[in-house]
Amino acid sequence: MGLASGYVMHCFFGSYQLPSDSRQDKTAVVTFTIPEVGITFKAPFDAACHDHGDFASLLALLNFIDSNQKYFSNHTYQIYGHNLRVINAVNRVEHPSDEYTPLLQKALEYRHKYRFSLDWIAARDNPIYDQLFH
Repeated sequence: MGLASGYVMHCFFGSYQLPSDSRQDKTAVVTFTIPEVGITFKAPFDAACHDHGDFASLLALLNFIDSNQKYFSNHTYQIYGHNLRVINAVNRVEHPSDEYTPLLQKALEYRHKYRFSLDWIAARDNPIYDQLFH
């Protein structure tokens, strides 16, 4: 059963760099949460840098929304993240380094397909950090 039509769904994304002495063979954890429906995702990821991890986290969230439209159709999405470079790239305020152009293009394709706003939130206010450690 889907949520009510016209509902604004708040979503949060971000990544966390793992310590260099981590026993994982990955460098980061990508995560997103959609608190209204109780969905939390986190997975190890081999990120080249923090921006790479945050792009991966945003794309994981957007892919999840795309893959579950029978539950999320007719919604407006308000997406929050704490990486201003990634947010500004998707909002077309800044241009990311060329290596992230394909990731930016994919995010822009999702933006064209779905109604979503993308805004900055302070890391301390981003619920993904609480989710990482529970």
